[in-house]
Amino acid sequence: MDFQRLLLEVGKAMCKDEVKALKFLCTDFLGRNPNSIESANDLFSRLVEQDCLSPEQPQLLIELLLIIQRPRLVRDLNLNYRESTTSGLISPYRKLLYNLYEEMTDDDLKHVKFLLNPTLPRRKLEDHITMLEIFLEMEHMDLINDTNLIELENIFKSVCPVLKEKIYQFKAQHTFQSQAQSPINSFNFSVDALPVREQRVTPPHTLSGSNAETSKSVQMCSDASAWLLSQENKTSPEKQTSQKTNTNSEVLAVYPMTAAQRGICLIINNYNFSQCYGKNREGTLTDEKCLQEVFGWLGFAIEIWNDCTSEEMLSVLRELSSRDHSQMDCMVCCILSHGQEGTVQGVEGKGVKLKDLTQSLNAVKCPSLAGKPKLFFIQACQGADKQKAVQVEADGPACSRLDAVKGKNSIPCDADFLQAMATIPFFVSYRDKKNGSWFIQSLCQHLVQMVPKGVDLMSILTQVNADVSQKTDDTGAKKQMPQPAFSLRKRVVFPIPEVPPPSLPSFSQSDP
Repeated sequence: MDFQRLLLEVGKAMCKDEVKALKFLCTDFLGRNPNSIESANDLFSRLVEQDCLSPEQPQLLIELLLIIQRPRLVRDLNLNYRESTTSGLISPYRKLLYNLYEEMTDDDLKHVKFLLNPTLPRRKLEDHITMLEIFLEMEHMDLINDTNLIELENIFKSVCPVLKEKIYQFKAQHTFQSQAQSPINSFNFSVDALPVREQRVTPPHTLSGSNAETSKSVQMCSDASAWLLSQENKTSPEKQTSQKTNTNSEVLAVYPMTAAQRGICLIINNYNFSQCYGKNREGTLTDEKCLQEVFGWLGFAIEIWNDCTSEEMLSVLRELSSRDHSQMDCMVCCILSHGQEGTVQGVEGKGVKLKDLTQSLNAVKCPSLAGKPKLFFIQACQGADKQKAVQVEADGPACSRLDAVKGKNSIPCDADFLQAMATIPFFVSYRDKKNGSWFIQSLCQHLVQMVPKGVDLMSILTQVNADVSQKTDDTGAKKQMPQPAFSLRKRVVFPIPEVPPPSLPSFSQSDP
């Protein structure tokens, strides 16, 4: 296709808000006031005039489309992903601001305008003004720049603390020089023996971290350093998905991960078992926060349900199966609770079969997920037995394995499932009362470390198995062995995120 005609097709596909987003992202190429540009055609003409865009160098166009989540347009126009340089032509600072804008709600914007009322001209805070325009005005007034984000931090600290974490990550990425990233080692033990009932809370976007910002900043720097190294070594998507496997990777297909939305990550976190067992599952909130940050980093929309009864857990999965997932790549469900063999516990102490939870999303009951990976991560005991028995808190007895699904000429309705259990059947799993469970913390750490290297999920889980199998307490008596079971037909390889990974807690070996 003629390049000029290609630019016309891209412009015609853009909505008004997307054109504004492109103008903002190109601010550094256009000067500090891109307001004279009124259309996508105007923008592209300006970029061509300034030698930022040409048939020989379409990288900027591809990068812009990927940033605004239009990968299908890239594919439909036969643009090559590999033409987009890994380092990026759009500055990380500009991407940060755009990402903040994308994650903000209408209420967040109103709160930001209220806070800036004494600082910015009132006409710059009118109802029709977007957050991107506010960012530009703050730059014009020298309130923010790529080395000074204090004003922005103060704003988001009050408006949306979760988004403030993105600013921390950006700062860490540009200030840290060490390459060390220490893995988790020993824990402050507590096994989850059976659980309890309280009311359900659903705060999908209102979690607040409890880690000290200083220690958070140090670990964040380490994560950013590892991410930068992975970005420097990042190659084509084909190489990313195969470079870490020694088998015939051309025979092992990979599930597509090209949708604008990765999918839903549902987290069911049962903490309050005081009415049923006289105690709560301490440490599980740390697991929840880590899962939220890691799967959010991987591109999933996070939904959190706290303290569910057994019937409520079934209801949540049924509701999820009734949705349209056709524009998504896959689905993740993390269940943090007590358990008995073949079940996980509701907070009232009643078990629900894992089979009933997973079957809610099979290809018959949820057709829009047919042929797509459905990934379950279960932190719960699978029995009452203890490997090298020791007086600790167990995450309830129990677990079930997905039956092997053998298909012939068609895809079975129960294909494409992964059920990663914290421990093997009949045994307990361990959870640190402060720092979270062995399994979930190891899973999150290895996703952060290995996804940027293009490693597939089963290889990551194998490494989690190796890591958790080596953990123990100070006496050397407590042991745990995770176990994944699956009916996956292809490899699961998450695309490498464009932003640095989240900070995760680091654990001191001196913890009791």
